[in-house]
Amino acid sequence: MAVRLRKQWDKGIHLTALAEQRPWEPFYVPLSGPKPGDITSDFEAVIAWSRSWAASDTPLRVEYRRVGGRIAGANDIPHRAWIDRPEHLWQLLDVQGDVAQYQHLIASAMDAAPQLVPWMTANPNKVLTLASEWPRLLTTVGWITGYQGPDLHVRQIDVPGVDTKFIERHRAVLTTLLDISLPAKRVNPNAPRANFAARFRFLEKPSYIRFRILDSNSMLSGFSELTVRAAEFTDPPQGIKHVYVVENETTYLAFPPIPNSMVIHGGGYAVTQLASLSWICGMRMFYWGDLDTHGFAILNRLRCRFPQAESMLMDRSTLVTHRDHWARESVPTQERLKALSTDESELYQSLVDGEFGQGVRLEQERIRFSALESALAETRRAYDSSP
Repeated sequence: MAVRLRKQWDKGIHLTALAEQRPWEPFYVPLSGPKPGDITSDFEAVIAWSRSWAASDTPLRVEYRRVGGRIAGANDIPHRAWIDRPEHLWQLLDVQGDVAQYQHLIASAMDAAPQLVPWMTANPNKVLTLASEWPRLLTTVGWITGYQGPDLHVRQIDVPGVDTKFIERHRAVLTTLLDISLPAKRVNPNAPRANFAARFRFLEKPSYIRFRILDSNSMLSGFSELTVRAAEFTDPPQGIKHVYVVENETTYLAFPPIPNSMVIHGGGYAVTQLASLSWICGMRMFYWGDLDTHGFAILNRLRCRFPQAESMLMDRSTLVTHRDHWARESVPTQERLKALSTDESELYQSLVDGEFGQGVRLEQERIRFSALESALAETRRAYDSSP
C-alpha cells in the first residue's frame, strides 16, 4: 500500500489539487489480504492479519468485506483502506514538511510572480526539488523581466548569490520561467532553449577568426598572424586575393609563404563562423580538411555560404597514396551533402559505404608536406594563368 501511495505522491496530483484549492476527493487503496480459501487453510493467520488492522494507529478508514464458507463461517476482513482527508495522506507519507513548504512557495509567488503560479501548480515536484533555490530563481526572473537598460552579458545579471554558474546550473527551469514571464519581443523563439544568451537577447560570446598573412608584403602593421572578432572583420587585409582554410593547427602554422594570400584556421565545424566575412565572396578560396565523412560535411557547409570554395587534397588519389596513414573515424556522418562536386560526392559516398574499410579517415596532419607543396604549386599555376 505504501508503494502505491508514494507513486501517487510522485505524480504530484494531490499537491496540484491542493494548490488549485479543489475539494479533497477521498480515495481508497485495495488491500492485498488473505483469499477466501485461506479462511479454512490458515484461519489463525487470517484472524491475526485482520486484528492487526483493527489495532493499528492509522488515520486510514478501513472498509471490510465478508468472506468465508460453510466450514469456517463468514468473517469480515479488511478489503480497502480509504484516505478521507489530505492530512491523513501527508501523515502516512511523512511529507507534512514538504506540503507546508510548497504552500509557502506558492503563496510567495502569488505576491512576487503571479504569472508563474500556474506552472508551479502543474509541476509541484519540480518546485519542491528546487525549493532551496526557489527564492533566488524568482529574484533572477524578476530582475531580468524588469531590466530595461542597454544590452548586457549574462555575467552582468546583478542578483545576490547569482552568478553565471548558477544560471547554467538552473538554465532549464530559468528558460521555462522566463518564457512565461518575458514579453514576446524579449524572447527569440528561433534560438534553442539550450542557448540562454541568444534566447533572451543577451550579448553572446563573440566569434573569433584566427588567420595568418602568407605574403610578407601584406602584413598588418608588422603582424603576420592575428585573431580578430568576426563581426569586426569587415574588410580583407590589403593586397589579399586568395584565402586558404585549413583545419589542423600545426598545418595552419606551417603553411608556406604565398603571394597575395592568407590562411585561416577553420577549427572543424566552427568554420561556419566565416559566414559573416562577406568579402571572401569575391576571392579565390580553398578548403583543406580531414579526408573523412565529417571533412566533406564541413566542406559542404562552407560551400553553401561560399559556392566558389575549392577543395584541396581531398581526392581519391590523396587518400589511396597515404594508405599507411589511415586512421578510423569513430562516428561517421551519413547526411546528404548537396554542395559537393561529382568527384567529391563519389569519394564521400565511398567512405560512407566502407569501400576502403569501416570508418576510414585520413587526418590532415598525416598527409605528407610535399603533397601540400605540390597542391599549392598547382593552385598557384591555375590562378596565375587566369585572366
